Amino acid sequence: MTLFLGILLALLCALATNIGFLYKHRGACAAEPVNVRHPWRSAKSLFRSKLFAIGWAIATGAWVFHVAAMAVAPLSLVQAVLAGGVVLLAVMAERMFGLKIGRRQWIGLGATAVGLILLGVTLPVAHGAHSRFSVPGMISFEGALIVGGTLLIMGPRIGAPHEHHGFLLGAAAGILFGVSDIAIKAISGLVGAHGFMGLITPWTLMTIVASVVAFYASAKGLQDGEAVPVIAVTGTAANLSGIVGGILVFGDPLSGNPLALGIQCTAFLLVLMAAWLMPAPVRAAGRALAPAAAVA
Repeated sequence: MTLFLGILLALLCALATNIGFLYKHRGACAAEPVNVRHPWRSAKSLFRSKLFAIGWAIATGAWVFHVAAMAVAPLSLVQAVLAGGVVLLAVMAERMFGLKIGRRQWIGLGATAVGLILLGVTLPVAHGAHSRFSVPGMISFEGALIVGGTLLIMGPRIGAPHEHHGFLLGAAAGILFGVSDIAIKAISGLVGAHGFMGLITPWTLMTIVASVVAFYASAKGLQDGEAVPVIAVTGTAANLSGIVGGILVFGDPLSGNPLALGIQCTAFLLVLMAAWLMPAPVRAAGRALAPAAAVA
């Protein structure tokens, strides 16, 4: 019954998250460009956009569902269920928001959904919330995610294609949301064991800092990139971070069946292929940017 509740909460989170992201995309594009040197001014400009504020409010509700799901179900299971939101994203983007999705993006979305769902269904059934963790493992894994997210944010400064910076920022935001999710999962276990005092932990500070940086990276990514690829890679990066974190940090079990392990490896390859497919081709992106440069 507890696992069923966790799955239901995760599904509600997936639906609300994607609706919120689509609203935030519209609102972010209408706001001033996010400038890391002026974070307060950037935040005020974003929230002055009615659509962004609506999207943020919806996303906050999704976050509540997410936290509740992680408190009652294993992290890897919750993140795998959230993968279904990738399919919802494509349908809502075209039907509700009139966004055009190319064939590459459809294939990428499909590969992402299939990969994450295969990964989820081949994970062994876990019982309980699985909130106990290894502190050294937590520090090492969270540190690796933070380094990876930082490199993606730097993007063009370290040689990445400038036209894909929005996509890279989306991936960075997803990884940092994953950092926050893993820290929240740890906090939920500490609160369960120690009550309110469980909130007084370095993981609370990590949650706040990672969430704030992810907020700005996500907003800038939505401004600089195409809506569906950026939103999809943000969710995928967060989901994968959570699934792997659940296994490595919280000890969520892996399958002992060779066939299931093979399927899990295939699932990871599908997700990696999807990440390659989702951004628009470089030449197409260059043509898309040309008119904007002429207007400026």
